[in-house]
Amino acid sequence: MSHSEEENLQDHLQEDIVKEALASGQDLREYSKQVEVELASCEQASIQDYISQAGNIAQLHTQISSCDGILARMENLLLSFQTDLGSISSEILTLQQESVDMNLRLKNRQSVRGELSQFVDDLVVTEQLITTIMETPVSEQQFLEQLQVLDHKIEFLKEQSFREARAAQDVKDVLEKLKIKAVAKIREYFLLKINQFKKPLANYQIPQNAMLRFKFYFQFLQKVNREVASEVREEYIDTMSKIMFSYFKSYSGRLAKLQFEESASREDLLGAEESQSKGFFFKPSLKNKTTVFSVGSRDEVLSAELEAPIIVPHAQQKTDQRYPHEMLFRSVQYALVDNACREFLFISEFFMLDTNTAQELFNNIFGKTLSVLVKQADSFISDSFDCLSVFLCIHLVQRYQLLCHKRCVGGLDRYWENLNGVLWPRLSNVMQMNIVSVREFDTTRRRPADVRPHYSTRRYAEFSAAMVGINETFPHEQMNRLLAMLQEEVEGLILRLASQFPTRKEQLLFLINNYDLVMSIVIERTKDDSKESETFREQLKTRSEEFVSLVLENHFGHLIQWSKEAERKLDAGDLEGLRAEEKRVSNIIGDFSRDWKKSLDSINGEILSSFPNLKLGTSLLQQALTTLVQYYHRFSRVLGVAPLSQIAATAQLINIHQLMVEVKRYKPNF
Repeated sequence: MSHSEEENLQDHLQEDIVKEALASGQDLREYSKQVEVELASCEQASIQDYISQAGNIAQLHTQISSCDGILARMENLLLSFQTDLGSISSEILTLQQESVDMNLRLKNRQSVRGELSQFVDDLVVTEQLITTIMETPVSEQQFLEQLQVLDHKIEFLKEQSFREARAAQDVKDVLEKLKIKAVAKIREYFLLKINQFKKPLANYQIPQNAMLRFKFYFQFLQKVNREVASEVREEYIDTMSKIMFSYFKSYSGRLAKLQFEESASREDLLGAEESQSKGFFFKPSLKNKTTVFSVGSRDEVLSAELEAPIIVPHAQQKTDQRYPHEMLFRSVQYALVDNACREFLFISEFFMLDTNTAQELFNNIFGKTLSVLVKQADSFISDSFDCLSVFLCIHLVQRYQLLCHKRCVGGLDRYWENLNGVLWPRLSNVMQMNIVSVREFDTTRRRPADVRPHYSTRRYAEFSAAMVGINETFPHEQMNRLLAMLQEEVEGLILRLASQFPTRKEQLLFLINNYDLVMSIVIERTKDDSKESETFREQLKTRSEEFVSLVLENHFGHLIQWSKEAERKLDAGDLEGLRAEEKRVSNIIGDFSRDWKKSLDSINGEILSSFPNLKLGTSLLQQALTTLVQYYHRFSRVLGVAPLSQIAATAQLINIHQLMVEVKRYKPNF
């Protein structure tokens, strides 16, 4: 038996029927015969079933044959319908193609019609256009509208002429004549408006506004006739240049008559001598002279008055009112800013210029005017000794330059630079004169009369506070350097003046009074952290401490001196040296117990009477009494250490709380 036969046998043995037969123990031959008999029986039964259903089967065959005939006819109908649909689809495709072709022809005809219609409209000169250009006044809105139509037709004609369109030749002559007529009418209109500027007392801004309304007219001139456009522009420049020059020359001249009759001179320098007829406390009439060292309300020109209405000369002359130079300077510069900014924006818009070309045209209009204003400023500044006025003018220049930039006008930048070129050198020169006057102050010939603040110190305090206050908003490093130099000279002058007093106490009183005056005025009118206030605060603190020590030395010198010596011995562990001080310390205790209240009264009267500033005197008194309490506490602490604690005289010592209660009696009520 082959291997494959063995595998086949094994597969049959795994079948359920074989397994069941083997398991039952039957004879397979008998079982096979039994199966064959059963199959034959089933076959006979099946044949009998077919014979019994023969009629039904025949009927079924007939029905099936009938259905086949019907389905065949349906197939023929569907095939015929399919053929018809194919022919319809071909017709639809044909119609669709014809529709596309017709649509394309329609679009082409419409496109040609639109372009041809637009071409005819752009080229035809209507009767309305001719009538309006020939007869309607230039100032009418209808003329402006038809001029825009004419401008378009002229441009279109140029374009078609390059393409050699024959129809362009038919209207060329008509458009040329209309162009010539329009140019003539526009030229006449502009020259008439510009001529209106020249009329006396005329407000040139009114005809300017009319010109700006019809700025298209100038644009039209630029396109079709540059010579006429140039003529109009040159006439405008020449006219406006003369108007601006005449106005500002006349206006600044009339304003000059409103200035204070008296002005600062060399006698108004910080170190100048104070005469009886023209002393520091002499107050001239405000109608005749402005303040020299104090700013007062003059700095309002940089704030509330910066953009206030300009001064009207003829109205002020009726009231006989007078002004400081910076107010007149402000009025001229603000008038210039208003007129120049408006003019710069007008020429940029009307003449359609870029920034550089507008600047060139602006210089042609304002060149002479700006030169005159710079010369006038130089003429006054060259003789001025009023640093406040010059410095206020510098800040006005800076603020008006920023105002011009906010209005997007840079046309005056060169003018502002020229003004600064005039103002700064003069300010530096006069500041140097003030510095030299302080340096050369003759303290031996002009000794201070008493310990109250010197007039030169008061001048400096007012002047420095004014300059620092002005300089705070827009700081200038150059001014900071000049003020530092001046401060150094003033500090030296105060020390030289103090050295004229014979005693150290008088010297300290003079120094403290002068330092306090400067610091008080500077702090009141500037920021508390300014360099000037910080410097004099340190000086005042140092001199105050020295003065307090000097006053206490005069009344309690032995107690203070012994306390310092005893503390040194105690720190060194020299107890024997302390024991040897018994007699000396007993005398000190006795003197203090006997005179301490009287000494406090004496100190109170001495300090308060020495300072004209009650607040300063009270502050120094409190500082002196506080220092005394501290020394007495140190004195008592040393006496509490053996062997000094056994001294009998310590029983006379007053309690420190008793001293503090007495000191509180001198505390101010404000």
